[in-house]
Amino acid sequence: MKRFFLIVFILGLSKLTAQIHEVGIFLGGSNYIGDVGKTNYVAPNEAAFGILYKWNKSPRHAWRISYTQSKITANDLNSDVPGRYKRGYNFENNIKEISAGLEFNYFDFNLHEFGLKVTPYLFTGLCYTNYDELYVLNGMTKKDINHGTFAIPMIVGVKSNITPSLILGFEVGSRYTMTDNLDGSLPKNKNLEPLKFGNITSKDWYVFSGFTLTYTFGQKPCYCAQ
Repeated sequence: MKRFFLIVFILGLSKLTAQIHEVGIFLGGSNYIGDVGKTNYVAPNEAAFGILYKWNKSPRHAWRISYTQSKITANDLNSDVPGRYKRGYNFENNIKEISAGLEFNYFDFNLHEFGLKVTPYLFTGLCYTNYDELYVLNGMTKKDINHGTFAIPMIVGVKSNITPSLILGFEVGSRYTMTDNLDGSLPKNKNLEPLKFGNITSKDWYVFSGFTLTYTFGQKPCYCAQ
C-alpha cells in the first residue's frame, strides 16, 4: 500500500502542471467464478471497495492505477449444477488487487470543455492479486499460505461529469487470473495434491461491479496539436 501511494504521489507531482488528474474511490461488490458454487458471471455477493488514480492523456484515453480489495465467497448449495449441489463445498477468500493499464473512452471526454459529457469506456492492463492458498479436507476449507498471482482485467463502464470537478461512473470488470486455487480446488503445495478437485485445466475468475467517484484537479489540458 505504501508503494502504491508513493507511485500515485510522484505521478501527480510530475504531471500536475501539464495534464488533468483524477483521484477517487470505488464502491461495489464482488463475485467469483470457478469450481465451487454458482456459475453466474455477474452476481455480486460480497462488498468491495478501492481507490484509483487516472492521468488523462487525451480525450480518448487515460492511464489508470487502482487498489481494490474484497472477500470472495461461494457455496455449492447455491449452485444449479447437480454435482456441485450434492458435493456441498464452500469457501471464502480475501483478495487484494493492484492494477495498472489503459482506459479508453468510446466518445471524446474532454474535461477542458463545459457542459455535460457521457461516454462508455473500456479498461485493460495487468493486475497483481494477493490471496490465500486454500485446500479442502474432509469437506472443510482450510488456509495453507498467503500467495499472489497475476490477472488480466477486462472492464466495461460508463461515466459522466456530475459537477465541473466530480465524475461518476459505473463499471463491471472481470479478472482472468493465473491461478486455479482461489477456491481450494488445486493447491500448489505438493503434499496437498491428492485433495485437488474440479476442472484443473481452467483458471479462476473474479468480478468487481460498482460505482466510481473521482475528483479532477490540475491544469485542464486543451489537447491541442503541438
